[in-house]
Amino acid sequence: MNSRAKFAVVMSSTAMVALLLLGGVVTKGAPADQSTGTNNVYRHLSVYSEVLSRIKSEYVEEPDMSSVTLGAMTGMLEAIDPYASFLNANQYKEYLKNFDSYKGDLGMILAKKYGYITIVAVVPGSPADKAGLTTNDFLESVKGVATRDMPLAYASLLLRGEPGSTIEFSVLRRKPEPQKLTMARAVVTIPAVESKIMPGDIGYIKAAGLNSARVKEVSAAATALQQKGAKKLVLDLRQCATGEPEDGVELANLFLGKGTIAYAEGQKYPRKNYVADEKKSVSGLPLVVLTSRGTAAAAEVAANGLQKNKRATVVGEPTFGDASIRRPITMDDGSAIILSVAKYYGPDGKAIQDTGVVPDEKVLDTEQSANDPEDDSADAVPAPAAPKKSNEDMILKKALEIAAAKA
Repeated sequence: MNSRAKFAVVMSSTAMVALLLLGGVVTKGAPADQSTGTNNVYRHLSVYSEVLSRIKSEYVEEPDMSSVTLGAMTGMLEAIDPYASFLNANQYKEYLKNFDSYKGDLGMILAKKYGYITIVAVVPGSPADKAGLTTNDFLESVKGVATRDMPLAYASLLLRGEPGSTIEFSVLRRKPEPQKLTMARAVVTIPAVESKIMPGDIGYIKAAGLNSARVKEVSAAATALQQKGAKKLVLDLRQCATGEPEDGVELANLFLGKGTIAYAEGQKYPRKNYVADEKKSVSGLPLVVLTSRGTAAAAEVAANGLQKNKRATVVGEPTFGDASIRRPITMDDGSAIILSVAKYYGPDGKAIQDTGVVPDEKVLDTEQSANDPEDDSADAVPAPAAPKKSNEDMILKKALEIAAAKA
């Protein structure tokens, strides 16, 4: 069976596992005249135990039950949280010991999809960016080990190392077989914020990544552009997937003087509201925000908050969906799960991680679409309708049209 066929099987089987394992969670809300939610959970666990027993006793050859169990747990976590990981005791020890000590990286932001590691976005200028990797490429293997059922956190650990050291992995793109790559790690830094005045007195600000320093740069850029005569602003957050959600709150606050930007909440995480502070706002100019499939985390919180408060028009592609607080939870045997314990919600009460940010004006990035194995933005129509010129940025072009029309 070739890699493409295996990939199709993994997608199907993952969906089936998700349905089985999520059944217990979904039925917790069963009406009172049925069995209680707890009993339903135990019933599904009983089915799961029977499946394991049948596999062990009737499969064509005796399977490695530890691998079967690990795969089931990984599938269960992925079904509810694409950023969750289960690490066995040895993996968790290695993770705690080495993750922060490694300075070299490839610059990929990762998630789980269909059992494989998928690329959310790459940091501009990083080794991954220079190699042409992009959103929705899949890592099929790392160091010769298949990423199917590999914990996300452990894959991230394997990709890190000393600057200059190399690592081998394979990527599954729109080709029959995976592409094998050998890449040197480097110290990855988030590019500085770019800004300029464009025709029509429109100020353009590009943030390729976010952290507290980059948010301050956006603030300085917005102020400088206004001093230079900008009458409208375009904030480009395409492929921006780094930064903590709080950085997104601070970014939105630069353009929003009042209103709820977002709130975080979980079963055991008390609701925390993030409300705009008028003193932190630096611009009230008409605003357009650009997004892509690689927009995630902090940038999504910002785009969502500005959109839901009707402060900005969002143009581009639906975002990836990643805005949560993740924590390691240790088990008695030393293993751990890294799980989202709270999600960030927009002012409308919808979880950003579940829905992403849907643009007011959908415009496809045709180059990104060519790399996407699933066309989840098929309803988006490139605009304007004129034939695309070489290297023409259709999303930016549409954003400038909308910005120019704003009062």
